[in-house]
Amino acid sequence: MVRAVAQEPASAPPADQTPDAPERWNLYYQATSIGQYHGTFRSPYEGPLSLQDYPERDVSLTTTLFFGLRLAENTLLYFDPEIAGGRGFSGVDGFANPTNGELPRIATATPKPYLARLYVTQDFGFGTERENVESDTNQLSGSRPMVRYSITVGRFSLTDFFDNNRYTHDPRSQFMEWAVMYNGAWDYPADTRGYTWGWVHEFHTRNWSLRYASAMEPKVANGPQFDRRLLVNRGDVFEGELRHSFGSHAGAVRLLGYANHADAGTYSEAIALAKPNGGVPDVVATRRNGTLKYGTGISADQEIVKDLGVFMRLGWNDGKTESFAFTAIDRLASAGISLNGTRWKRPEDTVATAFTAAGISGVHATYLAQGGLDFLIGDGRLEYGPECSWESYYRARLFPGFFATLDLQHITNPAYNEARGPVWVSSLRLHVEFGKK
Repeated sequence: MVRAVAQEPASAPPADQTPDAPERWNLYYQATSIGQYHGTFRSPYEGPLSLQDYPERDVSLTTTLFFGLRLAENTLLYFDPEIAGGRGFSGVDGFANPTNGELPRIATATPKPYLARLYVTQDFGFGTERENVESDTNQLSGSRPMVRYSITVGRFSLTDFFDNNRYTHDPRSQFMEWAVMYNGAWDYPADTRGYTWGWVHEFHTRNWSLRYASAMEPKVANGPQFDRRLLVNRGDVFEGELRHSFGSHAGAVRLLGYANHADAGTYSEAIALAKPNGGVPDVVATRRNGTLKYGTGISADQEIVKDLGVFMRLGWNDGKTESFAFTAIDRLASAGISLNGTRWKRPEDTVATAFTAAGISGVHATYLAQGGLDFLIGDGRLEYGPECSWESYYRARLFPGFFATLDLQHITNPAYNEARGPVWVSSLRLHVEFGKK
């Protein structure tokens, strides 16, 4: 799955402080390996895309270079080559909310190189006020206009810019479940590895931001190639973000909306086509160019006291259109709490827990109950119930640049099926990062 690189809001320098000289370039490196295990569970029946009920042990590996170059004062280039490999449980099938955000939706264990990001960002400033920016992955240090319009063009993940959350946005250091790291009801445009081509427009002020993006959809659901008919098929997304403080405790609220057009099908038409002969509905047979799928979501995070914060996400989409690029979730509610280790003299450590409930629409459930398949789930039958999960982790810095995480997940009703599960998933994540600053 996509590994987003979230950028924390920068702060304005004090009046008597001179900003550091702009960074001309930087280079960072990361490698992350996640080993996972699940045992046997109740499974009276299974279908073509079910989670297997025998023990599975799987490992993923990603390694990435992050290169940033300042082409001009307010013109930045970022280039991220990446290698990823590994195999998910049952071919990354069987969960609506898969357990490892580092895994792409491909069934191959062989690590392969590819281009993750290649994009240019241009800032246009308004006024004289500026803010400091620290050196980080896909972020050059220096200063930039506090009030600015920014345009980004190239290859990236839309989650690099949208649906950010301070406490859950990066499966390499935070929660690993797909619908915890991002809003699972947002079927964001992407190829099998989670990236796309497009442009992003942003307007930033000190306390709020507005964003709009348009990006390529894959040719087919979960496909590796993009549809170039942008006037017919594409994904559009909008977001407003409001940043605030209660005393000295920062927080933010984001409202997201999206409208995707793709060569996709609808569940009701698939059911109708299958009804005369009593066959199994197939959403692929109903695909049409320009099919609309739309939805909305809310993301919020709030520091309660120093080192302790809470977060939540809500998501909804129309529920009638084929799950196409992310995962098979139509309704989402997720909330959790994150605590930094300063209290026990481990300031680089984090302990956190989150509960997530995912659901689908009535017509979507009927489609699955009649034996239909999505690209991630399909048990051949369905006794519907929301897929619910608890995920908890402890992340420890063992020495500078090297982190180990123990993660435990408990999932009930995998793939929305009350007849199957629950499933326990245990994980060990190892992560290394370093680079020039």
